Amino acid sequence: MPYSRNRDYFGFVARMVPGTTTILFALLSLLPFHVPSFGSIAPGFALMAVFHWSVYRPDLLPLSVVFLAGLLLDLLNGTPYVGLSALVLLLVRTGVLSQRRVFSHRPFSILWLGFFGAAVGAFALEWAFVSLMQVHAMTPRPFVFQTLITTACFPIGSYLLALAHRAMPALSA
Repeated sequence: MPYSRNRDYFGFVARMVPGTTTILFALLSLLPFHVPSFGSIAPGFALMAVFHWSVYRPDLLPLSVVFLAGLLLDLLNGTPYVGLSALVLLLVRTGVLSQRRVFSHRPFSILWLGFFGAAVGAFALEWAFVSLMQVHAMTPRPFVFQTLITTACFPIGSYLLALAHRAMPALSA
C-alpha cells in the first residue's frame, strides 16, 4: 500500500512539471537583458516553454496554465494591454498543436526553425496589436530584436526543458 501512494505522489509531481516550468519560464521572461541602444529586452522564455510542451506533452499543459502564464507576464510587466500575451501564447499553442507531428522526433534544427516561425508570428502579432492600439505603426525594430534574441536563447531554454522532460518518467516510475 505505501508503494502505491508513493507512485501516485510521484505521478502527480511528474504531471505538474510542464505547468510549473511554463510558469517559471514566464517569470524568467521578466528578467531584462540590457542591450546598448535598445534599452532592455527580455527573451520570450514563456514562449519557449509553451512551444516545447505543445510539441512533446500537450496533454500535460492545459490551456488554463498557458493563459495564466500570459496573464502573469502582462500583469507583472505592467503592460497596458492585459491579456495580449495570454492570447499570443494560446495562439502559438494552437498553431504548434496543428503542426506537432512536423516537429516531434525530428532533428533539433527543424525544431529550432519551427520555433523561429512561431516567434516571428507571436511578435508580429504583438507588434500589429500594439500598432493598432496606438493608432500608428510602431517601429518594428524592438519586436524584430526580441524575436532574434528569443530565437538565439531557444537552445538554452530547450535544453533545460528537455532535462525536465527526461526527469518526468523517472518521477512517475
